[in-house]
Amino acid sequence: MEQKTLKQEAQVYESHSVGNISELPTVSIDLVTEDREGTNDEGKTFQYKVIEVDGQAYRVPVSVLKSLKAILEDNPNLKKFKVKKTGTGLATEYTVIPLVW
Repeated sequence: MEQKTLKQEAQVYESHSVGNISELPTVSIDLVTEDREGTNDEGKTFQYKVIEVDGQAYRVPVSVLKSLKAILEDNPNLKKFKVKKTGTGLATEYTVIPLVW
């Protein structure tokens, strides 16, 4: 087993923080989702979905999936969209905006 100093570990460390899909300027409808598990402040585990873009994971809220489903029912040829986020905490709302058909 190779041993590394703290300096060596720090230099190769990469943060594994998860962004939010609303941080992306556009999102391809063909990105692959991945199921992940997290722990909240009370220590309870929860499931969430992410997409990965350029090595960075972005969380996909369930409300975005519901809106996207409705849009795809009317136009299954959608290629790209973006997500606008308003509010914070429990008052957070996401608006899915179709971009490329």
